[in-house]
Amino acid sequence: MISSPLNIYRFEVNVLDINDNAPVFQTVLTHLNISESAFPGERFPLSSAFDADVGSNSVKSYKLSQNEHFSLDVQSGGEQTVSAELVLQKALDREKQSVIQLTLTAIDGGKPPKSGSMQIVVNVLDINDNIPVFSKSLYKARIIENAARGTHVTTVKAVDLDEGVNGEIIYAIVNQENYKNINAYSINPETGEITVQNTVDYEERNAVELRVQAKDKGHNQRAAHCKVLVEIVDVNDNIPEISVTSLVNTVREDAPIDTMVGMITVTDNDAGKNGQVTLKIQGSVPFKVQNTYKNYYTLVVSGPLDRESASEYHVTITATDEGTPPLSSTSVITVHVSDVNDNAPRFPEPVINVYVKENSQVGAVIHTVSAADPDVADNARITYSLVENSKSGPVTSMININSDNGDLHSLQSFNYEEIKTFQFKVQATDSGVPPLSSNVTVNVFILDENDNSPAILAPYSELGSVNTENIPYSAEAGYFVAKIRAVDADSGYNALLSYHISEPKGNNLFRIGTSSGEIRTKRRMSDNDLKTHPLVISVGDNGEPSLSATVSVDVVVVESTGDVKTQFRHVPIKEESFSDLNLYLLIAIVCVCVIFLLSLISLIAVKCHRTDGSLGRYSTPMITTHPDGSWSYSKSAQQYDVCFSSDTLKSDVVVFPASFPPADAELISINGGDTFTRTQTLPSKDKPKAPNADWRYSASLRAGMQSSVHMEESSVMQGAQGVLVQNWPTVSSAADNEGGEVSPPVGAGVDSNSWHFRYGPGPGGPPPHLKPGEVPPEAFIIPGSPAIISIRQGQDGDDKSDFITFGKKEEKKKKKKKKDKKDKREKGKDDDD
Repeated sequence: MISSPLNIYRFEVNVLDINDNAPVFQTVLTHLNISESAFPGERFPLSSAFDADVGSNSVKSYKLSQNEHFSLDVQSGGEQTVSAELVLQKALDREKQSVIQLTLTAIDGGKPPKSGSMQIVVNVLDINDNIPVFSKSLYKARIIENAARGTHVTTVKAVDLDEGVNGEIIYAIVNQENYKNINAYSINPETGEITVQNTVDYEERNAVELRVQAKDKGHNQRAAHCKVLVEIVDVNDNIPEISVTSLVNTVREDAPIDTMVGMITVTDNDAGKNGQVTLKIQGSVPFKVQNTYKNYYTLVVSGPLDRESASEYHVTITATDEGTPPLSSTSVITVHVSDVNDNAPRFPEPVINVYVKENSQVGAVIHTVSAADPDVADNARITYSLVENSKSGPVTSMININSDNGDLHSLQSFNYEEIKTFQFKVQATDSGVPPLSSNVTVNVFILDENDNSPAILAPYSELGSVNTENIPYSAEAGYFVAKIRAVDADSGYNALLSYHISEPKGNNLFRIGTSSGEIRTKRRMSDNDLKTHPLVISVGDNGEPSLSATVSVDVVVVESTGDVKTQFRHVPIKEESFSDLNLYLLIAIVCVCVIFLLSLISLIAVKCHRTDGSLGRYSTPMITTHPDGSWSYSKSAQQYDVCFSSDTLKSDVVVFPASFPPADAELISINGGDTFTRTQTLPSKDKPKAPNADWRYSASLRAGMQSSVHMEESSVMQGAQGVLVQNWPTVSSAADNEGGEVSPPVGAGVDSNSWHFRYGPGPGGPPPHLKPGEVPPEAFIIPGSPAIISIRQGQDGDDKSDFITFGKKEEKKKKKKKKDKKDKREKGKDDDD
């Protein structure tokens, strides 16, 4: 600008550019976020570089660093404009390369050219393009049954290469079927740990297959699956179960062995040895268990059955497995045994003794027999019947039996004097099929009642007649006047007769033996006595009530002995024809005689052939009596002495035990002259001791074929020196109050078989104490005839008298010599009577 003149001038100055500036980007680092889902060919614009230079020195081109995914597209809009775009050549994969580092270089046109660069960071954006992957496709695990809740089973693991939510995985059990089996397990959705949730039971299923799902959290969720096989280990937690089928209600007691009773099934849900079961029967029973197939068994009979011993059996069966520890269970099977008629009725005793009083009421029950049968029902229903006995005759006419209850009724009134005993059998039969029976023997003993009065024997048996006996005036005290004999058909006490004089006033001249019936004088005659003495003799028994008979005897006193005459009376004899009974009696007597002769011959033969050393081989028989009056003997180690009088046909037998003689003992025999013959020397020591008190043993008078008993002189058995001699006086020689008495006494009946024992100094006294070696009264047995035995011994065992008399009158040895002849005459008269 020029002033004065003011004038304006314009000048143009062109500044020529030089390449003094390099291209520069606005930012040194730029980020590009490209999704890995971008398709190849996709363009991404880039920022341009600034170069202060112009013209050819400005930015002319761009250059991209080497890579496999992008290329650079440079575009020129004119001389001054150049731009670049990033072109995707290959799809991106974030899982392989999530960040790509690129360098963009801008180059100008100067010479030399200058350049500027910019770092491009390409961030590959993730998409959910990866599926979760498990580490294993199949997981295996083992757990024991009944494991506690929360027990670890296994842990599954899945991996998702995506990132963020696309790579976050959740786990789940996705089994749709068999839900019941997998309900016992649970899985942690974050960690994948599988644990026990409920009870695990091997018996329900021994293995469980679980299907586990792993799923990411991306928008488009993707999932993967795997299998988990859980094997359950068995535990012995099941008790064997016993079940019985087809059990037989009752088994017959005669069932054979191996008879099947029932079927048994055993179940154990455990496996292996835990499920292997063995069966055993406890206790001792006649049954056993047999295995038929696997766990099937049968219960069979293994022994004999007896309903009477056990009507039912409780069979206890125990089933035990082989686990550790073993488990067992018990079952009780009740087996009922049915009855079979295998037991016959049994009586408590093989023989029944029944005692019936004579003259008992007809139709009365005399006894009741009863049998027991251990069977039941009809097999034990018993009926009773009588069995005829050929020996006893028709029993049904005397006895009847109630077939239901066994009551025995009498059909008649029994008379002891006619029949004393009879025997029959009762049969008990059950109602089984076939019926069984057994018998019992019944012995009926008739007991005697005092229903018979004493009967006076001849010569005083004539009814209504007066019997006369003469005695001399010079008769001494104790003179034998007469003997009254009577019998009683009863027995025992009912036949125990006693004699009494119904004395008139002032009569004290005569007395009668209470048990002997002998009438004797009490004193000598006097002038004041009557010449004729009427005596009334009363004979009474000892029954309840007592029965009696009387006889009248007139005793006439004469002056001299020559006037005493024996009166003979003729007893009428009833003539009888030769009956069958006499024939039988004759045959019996002949048989007895023949047997006796044969026995005697045999005995002599044995004696002749027997050696001295063979004597000890024979044992002495023991003779005993039975309540019914029979005789029996048995061989036992006991020796007896048997004594006979001179008249063996009328003698009684006295049997009493004695100790065995030693080897050097004297053998004493009785010869016909009532003397002893000594064959060996007897030792003088070891004499038998005598009883402490005197005692008398009297036998009853039996009615025989003769009406009177002949009195004989006493026979004296005198032993050798040192031999014990016993004195056997008659009843008349002993005082009424002396000693003891063993009866049936004088006057007992024909069939009397009762014995009465009285010991000591008087009736009813206590029995004397017997020392060792002494002989008790029971050892003497006197059957049959009126033998009177008396033993008198001192306390020291020495003998006081030496004679034995059987059925005879014994005179006193101490009478004066001047009266001997007179006594003999009196005895002669007695014998005539």
